[in-house]
Amino acid sequence: QVQLVESGGGFAQPGGSLRLACEVSGHTFKRDTTAWFRRSPGKEREYVAAIRWSDGSIYIVDSAKGRFTISLDVAKNTMILQMNDLKFDDTATYYCALRPNKAISDIAAGYDYWGQGTQVTVSS
Repeated sequence: QVQLVESGGGFAQPGGSLRLACEVSGHTFKRDTTAWFRRSPGKEREYVAAIRWSDGSIYIVDSAKGRFTISLDVAKNTMILQMNDLKFDDTATYYCALRPNKAISDIAAGYDYWGQGTQVTVSS
């Protein structure tokens, strides 16, 4: 079965950095899209970043442009989200999701597989 496992969450101060990873098993990656969504209490689920493995197409939410970078470690079947210059509003549980053989999408229901989430807390 397809499994997605997030790691790298934790605590950071404003302006700090964290590196999130999503390791995928049980699935190949050609033409797949993997994405990051985040959810915090009192807020709607937010589409943060995505990448399509076949062509490298990417998406970064406007609020994170210039701060977050999405990339792939193909040898390790892992998607990376490098988060720099963290802000209070980045505090959330971050979820990895996979959409097989489909293009990048901002609709959470269109993703078939989800990880358990990793908590990111930005505080001073």
